Amino acid sequence: MSKENVLIIDDDPLSTQVIADTLENAGFSVIILNDPSEALNVARDQRPDIIVVDRVMPNIDGCDLCRQFRKNHFTSHLPILMLTSRTGTVDKIAGLEAGADDYLCKPFEPLELIARMRALLRRVQQQRFTNPISGLNGNPSVEKEIKNRISRRDKFAVLYMDIDNFKAYNDTYGFLQGDEVIKFFAEMLISVVHENGTPNDFLGHIGGDDFIVITDPEKAEIVSSRLITCFDEGIKNFYSSDDWERGYVFTVDRKGRERIFPILSLSVAIVSNEHRNIDSHWLVSEIAAELKQYAKSFPGSIFVKDRRSQ
Repeated sequence: MSKENVLIIDDDPLSTQVIADTLENAGFSVIILNDPSEALNVARDQRPDIIVVDRVMPNIDGCDLCRQFRKNHFTSHLPILMLTSRTGTVDKIAGLEAGADDYLCKPFEPLELIARMRALLRRVQQQRFTNPISGLNGNPSVEKEIKNRISRRDKFAVLYMDIDNFKAYNDTYGFLQGDEVIKFFAEMLISVVHENGTPNDFLGHIGGDDFIVITDPEKAEIVSSRLITCFDEGIKNFYSSDDWERGYVFTVDRKGRERIFPILSLSVAIVSNEHRNIDSHWLVSEIAAELKQYAKSFPGSIFVKDRRSQ
């Protein structure tokens, strides 16, 4: 397993070395920088996983350095832990408002430094695997979950959900309103699965208007049916009264031709290993894509289930 790279920025070589020794003993890979004026260039070139910066340094303040990191495209996403001998609340707030993610006062316990850094890294990792609009697990987490269930030989069902005619809705109402539909669906999905699924169910947002639920096979149709009911009831709130009463929306394509699209509906494809062997997440994706295409051949919201035994 590769080590997380830490960039330590502190003008005091002795203090820096103590921190470096602590982190290296905990399994981190360390880059030491005693000249803060080079911090931005070093961070951009070395691409550390996390930055530790001292609050008080000559020539450049730790808060100013944090602001530089946050303004730069290559470093804006990096987690920053600020170290300081200043214990006042005002100083802590200043550091956090400047862009630091956490704040640790000197002198500190080595174990606390390590714990805070690992907590920051876990948070960043989770954010990378989470869809920013829905807050649900993204593609890497979905793939990992399916692989784990296959390796454990669990019986499972994957509900692959797609909001039909979503692009046309975005073209008509704008992407900001489209994001609101995605948030509505995510919140509804959480509620429905909580009420009708199992404690071990997994929810994911693959991207765009595609979502995933992994549940027990006996819960798959119950959850799917309830999702469709709640979706069809709730989606009315995202249309103008005229479009809703009309039952469709107008859009104009790139050639200036007017096109008509139905109201948003929900297609759910259910893939299960209840009666057939599924040995890879690729097979789940392949079957789901086939079923989803079939579901979309019907008007309105619908769920279809793969009932083949091989």
